[in-house]
Amino acid sequence: MMLRRGFILFIPRLVGLLVVACCLVSIVYMLACTPKGDNQQFALPRVHSPTVKEGYEAILQEREEQHRNYIISLKKQIAQLKAELQGRSEQLKNVQDQYPDPLNIRLDHSNPEKAQANLLAFLRSQIDKAEVHSGVKLSTEYAAVPFESFTLQKVYQLETGLTRHPEEKPVRKDKRDELIEVIELAVGSLNNPEGDINAKHRIYTASDFVEGIYRTEKDKGTLYELTFKGDTKHQFKKIVLFRPFGPVMKVKNENVNMADTLINVIVPLAKRASKFRQFMQNFREMGIQQDGRIHLTVVYFGKEQMNEVKSILENTSKSANFKNFTFIQLNEEFSRGKGLDVGARFWKGNNVVLFFCDVDIYFTAEFLNSCRLNTQPGKKVFYPVLFSQYNPSIIYGHHDSIPSLEQQLIIKKETGFWRDFGFGMTCQYRSDFINIGGFDLDIKGWGGEDVHLYRKYLHSNLIVIRTPVRGLFHLWHEKQCLDELTPEQYKMCMQSKAMNEASHGQLGMLVFKQEIETHLHRQKLSSKKT
Repeated sequence: MMLRRGFILFIPRLVGLLVVACCLVSIVYMLACTPKGDNQQFALPRVHSPTVKEGYEAILQEREEQHRNYIISLKKQIAQLKAELQGRSEQLKNVQDQYPDPLNIRLDHSNPEKAQANLLAFLRSQIDKAEVHSGVKLSTEYAAVPFESFTLQKVYQLETGLTRHPEEKPVRKDKRDELIEVIELAVGSLNNPEGDINAKHRIYTASDFVEGIYRTEKDKGTLYELTFKGDTKHQFKKIVLFRPFGPVMKVKNENVNMADTLINVIVPLAKRASKFRQFMQNFREMGIQQDGRIHLTVVYFGKEQMNEVKSILENTSKSANFKNFTFIQLNEEFSRGKGLDVGARFWKGNNVVLFFCDVDIYFTAEFLNSCRLNTQPGKKVFYPVLFSQYNPSIIYGHHDSIPSLEQQLIIKKETGFWRDFGFGMTCQYRSDFINIGGFDLDIKGWGGEDVHLYRKYLHSNLIVIRTPVRGLFHLWHEKQCLDELTPEQYKMCMQSKAMNEASHGQLGMLVFKQEIETHLHRQKLSSKKT
């Protein structure tokens, strides 16, 4: 594969070199054939000399001989270039025959019409490869690609996650535009049927659309089947459309050096000294020992447990020989947004990657690299979706003991969930955070400030990278929703609390615990009787 790509990349370079060579030869020829200027004087015989005629003839013969030699030399060079070009072309043909295009598509840029025809042929072949005209044999029931259905107003979907609903209006613009385009194309097809163009036909509109189904095969395309009302009650019109995916195209190939990219981890904190001790164990192992390009900023609210927190910091500094930390103390009520904003603005060094973090977060060294790779000043910010741990007491309640923390951090549906409704953990360059306006400092307490910042980035020209990451975990802790929270904040807090405890199935087992125990008791009694 690498050899094939090398030859394909070499083709345009070779053609370019040959074109340049031909141009240079032409220039040399023109210069050689151009008469010399008046500034070059020739020793001509005098006009009245008896040898005037013979002298001019000798000069002309000499000039002619020089030009003849130049022409012979240039012809030899052109012949050599033609021979080399022919040899290279034969080599290229042999390589193409030996290593055919994996996509079966030859995009010859010297022949645009042929390239377009090849591309159209490839797109049509995607329909034949996809499950459109006939089914394919599947190994298991899990291999089937399900359809999702839609009407003019709603989409009915299987893969809902936590922020999507089984039935909802398409919120994402790309999905909304996609379905609108498909319906409009189907209506246009119904109003312009193939065949007799002079025959009278019914005019269809979007209001005649009944329902549609669609599914996407990631390597082939999206199949749409749309149903419209027919001429009578029990008649329908069905339109099948297919959006083929084109061949993969290379957009960029670059080297990224992150050796000197520092991350400033900012943690707002009030009390919770025991949790901070656990956080520092993770920070020391992953941040200091394994990564080493890291700074820690702790913004502490109030004075309760402050000395204990400072002691943990100082002990880590001494034992790990770590000096890259900042401790900021604020004598005011805890506000996560205020703490992160103060920590970000306190930094006085060069532009740095900011990782907004909480004390109940566990991260790996691999995540820190993801944080660097997915941020770019003035271009990209990173909003990872972390994996949130369920209550270990419920998950491992039937075990003899709860496993160690490292053994608990397994990404499975029984152990946790993707926290796709949370936007608190984020990586961005400090310059982008300052330019966007930072946090809304009017928000107090828990929740809300992260969503406002996220929306600011979405409303900007920056690219927001939003993806699940395997190296970032939210550790379970009992959540308390305080009475002084606003109704909206309290609702968000309670939703988060409910989702943190256990999976749907595990909570069901707790709800029906008495019923299950009664069933088991009856089973024991019946077995004794027999």
